[in-house]
Amino acid sequence: MSTKKTSLKDIAQKAGVSTALVSYVLNGKEKESRVGQEIARKIKQIATELHYQPNHLAKSLRSGKTHTIGLIIADISNPFFANIARVVEDEAKRNGYTVIIGSSDENADKSRDLLNVLINRQVDGFIIVSSENSEEQILDLKEKNIPFVLLDRYFPDIQTDFVSTDHYKASYEATTHLIENGYQRVGMIAYDSQMFHMQERIRGYQDALEAGSQHVQKSWLKVVRIDTIETGVRTAIDELLKADYPVDALLFATYSLAINGLKYINTLQLNVPSELAIVSFGQAEVFELYHCPITYLKQPIVLLGQTAIELLVKKLANNVTEPAQILMKAELVERASSKTKKEGST
Repeated sequence: MSTKKTSLKDIAQKAGVSTALVSYVLNGKEKESRVGQEIARKIKQIATELHYQPNHLAKSLRSGKTHTIGLIIADISNPFFANIARVVEDEAKRNGYTVIIGSSDENADKSRDLLNVLINRQVDGFIIVSSENSEEQILDLKEKNIPFVLLDRYFPDIQTDFVSTDHYKASYEATTHLIENGYQRVGMIAYDSQMFHMQERIRGYQDALEAGSQHVQKSWLKVVRIDTIETGVRTAIDELLKADYPVDALLFATYSLAINGLKYINTLQLNVPSELAIVSFGQAEVFELYHCPITYLKQPIVLLGQTAIELLVKKLANNVTEPAQILMKAELVERASSKTKKEGST
């Protein structure tokens, strides 16, 4: 059985045309070479019959492009990042690009290794959900003139292209929603992180609390280390509930924090929302399946992914120099976990 790959010459011989003409048609340039529609259709049909596979390596060597994009996300196990990876992959394919995906697991060293591997594979550009302490990596990409777009997380002190949710406004809206529904002692559990998006979520919470609550305690904000998330969340909830002014509502800064928090709230047999109202960042089916459906901040996943690809493709095609910096609005999806507090309830 022959394993010989079909060549342009094989197609040309069967079609009775030149190899150059076959090349024009299969590269989508039939209009430029004024090939008749009937001949073009015949060439494509023969190519299909002979199971022709284009030599992408040779094409890449000629063009200097691999038509691949490196996507580095923070945590593939998080539904938000998994869904956004799917959007990026689909949108890239629509634009003629293949995506190679890597997860940094919120680790700057792993992020650096992924970048180096993908640079060596000669990807045309990157879409990056940055991890903490990865600023030098971003500066290095800029210095090497490697095209990239930051997605969801960005560094305000570094001039780059980015597409992100407006984390400040989202957090402000969520906290205000709880206060307007009668919850005056609103706590927040966030990550112990200097990443700008996390600091913006904290800032939005604090500003909304100062603007709308009659009682404000700095101790209502708890930060948890990502490497001790389960024990950290349990300790934070215990402290918030046993304080002199115990919280009556909680805003979780991420999906992962919320999942760990809800598990512990179940073990404590707390009634949501009569004993503790809940709002969380990040959308996931589990929020709808919880015995009391959870109010959450829905980030515009499809638009974020599509816009990131759009910006990167423009950079790759036109070598755009002015950075595009886009913030998008999150939608507060109200469910039973934050319904209006009844008069006289504690």
